[in-house]
Amino acid sequence: MGAADNQQVPELGGAGSHAVPRTNKFSSGKLTRLQMVDDEQRFSDKLSEYMQQRWGLADAGFDYNVVAVFGSQSTGKSTLLNRLFGTRFDVMDEGQRQQTTRGIWADRGTDAMPVLILDVEGTDGRERGENQDFERKSALFSLAVAEVLLVNMWETMVGLYNGANMGLLKTVMEVNLQLFGGSQGSKTLLHFVIRDHVSSTPLANLAKTLRIDMDRIWMGLNKPEGLEDAKLGDYFDLKFSSLPHKLLQPENFEQAALALRSQFVDTKSSEYVFQPEYKRRVPADGFPRYAEAVWEKVVSNKDLDLPTQQELLAQYRCDEIAAAALIPFRAAIDALRPRVREGEIVQGLGEVARTARSQALGAFDDQAARYHSEVYAKKRSAFVQTLDGELHALALNQVKNALSQAADTFSSQSHKALEKAESSDRSFSVVVGAVRKRVSTWFNDLVDSLTIEGAEWTLAAEVKQLEAMLDTITAKLREAEMERALKQLRRQAQDTLSEVVADRLNNPDEAMWSGVMAGFDAANAEAEQQLRRRMDMAEVYGGEQRSKLQRALRSGVWEDMVRALKEEVADQMVLLKLRSKLEDRFRYDEAGLPRVWRPSDDIDAQFAQARSAAQALLPLFSRIDTSASSTLPQPVSAAVGTFFPPGFDVERSLVLISASRQRELGKRFGREADALYLEAKRAMVTTQNHVPVWVMVLLVLLGWNEAMTILFNPLYLVLTALIAGSAFVLHNLRLWGPAVRAVGGLVNVANDHVHELLVEAVNRTDPGRNRDAPAEGRSRRQARSEEIEMDPLGDSSKDLSVSRSSNSSHSISRSSSKSQLHT
Repeated sequence: MGAADNQQVPELGGAGSHAVPRTNKFSSGKLTRLQMVDDEQRFSDKLSEYMQQRWGLADAGFDYNVVAVFGSQSTGKSTLLNRLFGTRFDVMDEGQRQQTTRGIWADRGTDAMPVLILDVEGTDGRERGENQDFERKSALFSLAVAEVLLVNMWETMVGLYNGANMGLLKTVMEVNLQLFGGSQGSKTLLHFVIRDHVSSTPLANLAKTLRIDMDRIWMGLNKPEGLEDAKLGDYFDLKFSSLPHKLLQPENFEQAALALRSQFVDTKSSEYVFQPEYKRRVPADGFPRYAEAVWEKVVSNKDLDLPTQQELLAQYRCDEIAAAALIPFRAAIDALRPRVREGEIVQGLGEVARTARSQALGAFDDQAARYHSEVYAKKRSAFVQTLDGELHALALNQVKNALSQAADTFSSQSHKALEKAESSDRSFSVVVGAVRKRVSTWFNDLVDSLTIEGAEWTLAAEVKQLEAMLDTITAKLREAEMERALKQLRRQAQDTLSEVVADRLNNPDEAMWSGVMAGFDAANAEAEQQLRRRMDMAEVYGGEQRSKLQRALRSGVWEDMVRALKEEVADQMVLLKLRSKLEDRFRYDEAGLPRVWRPSDDIDAQFAQARSAAQALLPLFSRIDTSASSTLPQPVSAAVGTFFPPGFDVERSLVLISASRQRELGKRFGREADALYLEAKRAMVTTQNHVPVWVMVLLVLLGWNEAMTILFNPLYLVLTALIAGSAFVLHNLRLWGPAVRAVGGLVNVANDHVHELLVEAVNRTDPGRNRDAPAEGRSRRQARSEEIEMDPLGDSSKDLSVSRSSNSSHSISRSSSKSQLHT
């Protein structure tokens, strides 16, 4: 088959041969014919390549036609095709008179004619003898794929049955009824070309004879059930032409051939043969697959259901076209898919999706619309579902990201807006509603940008989901706003109550708890008033919810007051208050002046009264008295569930100091009170230790002479004045301690000096003994002098402290002693 493709064809001689065009712009000097089916009934695998590269018909769509020739062997079928379409099929060698065309050959017409020509092997050839299998198969194949079937016969065959191939035509027409049945999607043009018309019989008479024969054949067909009344014209159109003898009338033959050619070329001619009703509706790019499928059915001797073959071809090609169209579509979408999966909101995603979908559908429609309409419609619907399914998944991911961002944005911006609106009278609905409107508008715009016209899916459910999310967040915001309001109101009430509690408990009296409860009532009333205003602004209108918030506020204010009270009645604070009460009653009189105890005062009775008054405060501090409250129900246990939330343990909160703590604090206070009592006793004893008068008189009488001696002796007088002045200074400056230590230091220096004198005396008596003793003495004295430190004066005595080494027996150094001696 490959060698036959490039077989050289001799130029046809004869005058006027130049009148038929021979150029083929697709061949470029190389033969373009292809043996589509060889004589062994094998279908060529090169048809698709030839359709695209050699003939340029692959992109023709429906703008192409198929012509086949049918007739006996050696009747000039190939010659006829070469003259009509400029092809170069092999022709018979006039000298040998044998079969030339074997199998089925295909070629394209010249001058860019969008016509595919099939040169079919002739019938009734001696080479095949009585084997008519290939004749029937090639006839069926030609009828299935060709729009125009040229029936080539000689004039002398008109009126004959076998010579004119009427028997084969009968078979072809019967099969045609089986092929098309009741679906008359297209008709076939049977164009009879009567060759070597040299007699005087007009063409009309010859045509009439052939028409009568065709009607007779049609009437004798075994028609399928339901088509008994079908007419020949329902399935076939008949057309007749004649050509003069090629050898005897060469010029007339060429002219007639040109006239016949115009019927295939001139679209404006009334004789133009390629009419729409003959179209097989098989696109050019699907013709190779279609033709091969038809031939496989013919060869396998199965029923040739032509519409089914067209549907199968349409399914196959539509799947291929859809797969090809999905490649650029997915390339455009896959570039954005990872970003969407990572949570990013891709700007322009909807436009990219719409453009990719439109381009994919356009590419599919441009090619797939040429095939079987029902199959195309089904495949298009499936293709649209595939596109929309991928886009829907991508859009849902985008919307999911948008839902998350919208919720976060709404929550954060609402919190900020509510914080800014605290000082204003803007209601909760106004503040949150403005934020919600912005978020909803942004989300709806994003959803609209993702909406694809014509898609079966929508994002209405996601819009409803956003509204539900915003409702939930709004409820949480309202709850958080109320919690924040409760905290703020409790903080304000706590500040007020802290001052009241501190003031009343630092000045305890019988009206202490009345004052505390009055402060609680006032702070709670102010807080409740502010809470009602905040609830109105937050649009909390439910009676139960408002009551719940009010009870929570009251319990919070109460707990804050109890916490402040417990801080005031801590151990040290209670002891301080009791001591303060004791001192106020014991150290100060009724006028608030400090007491100076005299021997005549009954200090024991005063102390007992003061201690009793102070100890009486301990039970007062131990439990809260709510009887003076104007808001708390009485008894206070009845406030649970009405004034306070259910389950609130108000009875436990009333106890500030337990009984065990009272006993412990009482003991500790008793010890502190006893210390105060002893201090007062010592003060009174000190005031009682004065010198009696008789002692003073006795001293004057006995010391009169000595006093006179001192007064009248200037030396004694000066010495006495110096001693008395020094004592006065030391006493006023409270330097008796340092003076005593200085005198002790002088004594030590004197001892050291005597010790040194004794050592020197010994050394002079025995020079070799203790030679290094003075040096060692000096080093010890130097070390002791370095250890002398001066401590700062204390608050009470301002004494000078000197630190000594543990192994040293002296307190100050030799040099220090000399300087002090000089002083």
